[in-house]
Order: sequence, then C-alpha cells, then structure tokens
Amino acid sequence: MKTVLKTLNKYKYLLQQLVLKDIKLKYRRSYLGYVWTLLEPLLTMIVLAVVFDKLRGKDDPCFPVYILTARLLYTFFSNGTKSAMKSIRANASMIKKVYVPKYMYPLSGVLSNFIIFLLSLVVLIATEAFFQIKPTAYMLLSWLPLLILLIMTMGVGLILSTMAVFFRDLEYLWNIALMLIMYCSAIFYSPESVAKEGFSWVFDLNPLYAVIRNFRNLVLYGRGFHQPSMIYASCFAVGSLIIGLLVFYKKQDDFILNI
Repeated sequence: MKTVLKTLNKYKYLLQQLVLKDIKLKYRRSYLGYVWTLLEPLLTMIVLAVVFDKLRGKDDPCFPVYILTARLLYTFFSNGTKSAMKSIRANASMIKKVYVPKYMYPLSGVLSNFIIFLLSLVVLIATEAFFQIKPTAYMLLSWLPLLILLIMTMGVGLILSTMAVFFRDLEYLWNIALMLIMYCSAIFYSPESVAKEGFSWVFDLNPLYAVIRNFRNLVLYGRGFHQPSMIYASCFAVGSLIIGLLVFYKKQDDFILNI
C-alpha cells in the first residue's frame, strides 16, 4: 500500500490530466455540456417519480427525493465501474508506447465519474430545498457513505478492468449484472414491500443498497447510520479494493499481450 501511495504522489499530475481528459471526452460534442450533469438526474427523477408513485398507490410528497438519493449513487457506481472496466483497452496505444503505472487508467475513470457525481449533488440539495426537507446535523456525516461508495467502486473497477483484458464479453455480462443490482437497490420502491414476500436477504447481500440505505438515513430521514449495513458495506469496500489491487498487480504484466 505504501508503494501505491508513493507512486500516486509521483504521478499525481498525470492522474489529474487523465481525469480532466475523461471529463472533457464525456461531454465532447454535447450542446448542453456540463449542464447535462444536472439535467439528467433531475429528468430521470421526474419520470420515475411520476411512473412509480402511481404504481405504489401512495401519496408520499418526498418520494422524488427518495428516488434521487438512490439514483445518483447507483449511477456513479454503474458509470464508474464501466469506465474502469474499459480503461485498459481504451488506452492500449499509450500503454504500448509509454510506461505509466497501469492502475492510473481505471483510477482516473472512477475519479472522473466521482467528480461528475459530486457536481450532480447540487440537484439533490435543490430538490430537498424544494420539498422543504429540513437539514439536520446527520447530513454532515453524509460524506462517509460517499467515501465507502468511492472505495467500493475503485475496488470493483480494478477487478473488472483486469478481467476485461482477458475476457472481452465481460462488458456485456456486467451490463446485465448492473441491471440486477439496480433492481436490488430499492431505487424506486420500498424494500418493505419486497421483504413481505421473503426476499429481504436480497438487500442484505447487496453492498450498494447498504450504502444507499445509510445515505438516505442521513440526508432524507434525519437519522443516524444503520450500523450492521454500514459495517457490511465498509468491509466489502475495503475487501474489494485489496482484492482488486492484488489481482491487478498480479496480471498487469500480461496486459500488453492481450490488448
């Protein structure tokens, strides 16, 4: 770990440039540009709130915020892991010409999406103000679930970026997996409605839902952490990062033969 941190400090300027490049490429040839970072979650929230509020048959004035809190976190996890997964093959020409620590590429993919995610939180703040959700002291702790989510995304992204070099079909399989993760994260429905059918174990196994649950507690419901799920999410995040680094370092010398 000391070697990783030392290398990060040595190549921090390169990492900054890779992150900026990823952000610029994301909005290249887009008329709305960075404004789309704010419009996309807002429009998605409105559509989901209209559709699923009717299906739920309940009148919940804060339901749009309920959706938005989860949708923002899931979107970052989805985009961050997919960007990391494609990063090695996307930068194949540079890897073949110049020596750069290879983990810089998946790391920059995750960080660029994290910056975009942080910018999109402006929509959440504005939406909570619109629905008159009173701020509480618990909101000051909301950075902790976001940090756990960042570590989790990095860990999973490193594992995927390594596997994708040798198994090209992983990109399609991960899209299916992300769809399953989305439906198991209670983004637009109440987990209690599924628990009644005996499927509560689905949420217990989903570390992303553990993060979403605690983030909602802090910024929407004005209460503290759900400790069991918080511990589970933290252990999964740190564990996935350790496994991701080990797998990546073990296989990185073989990348050049497969890209």
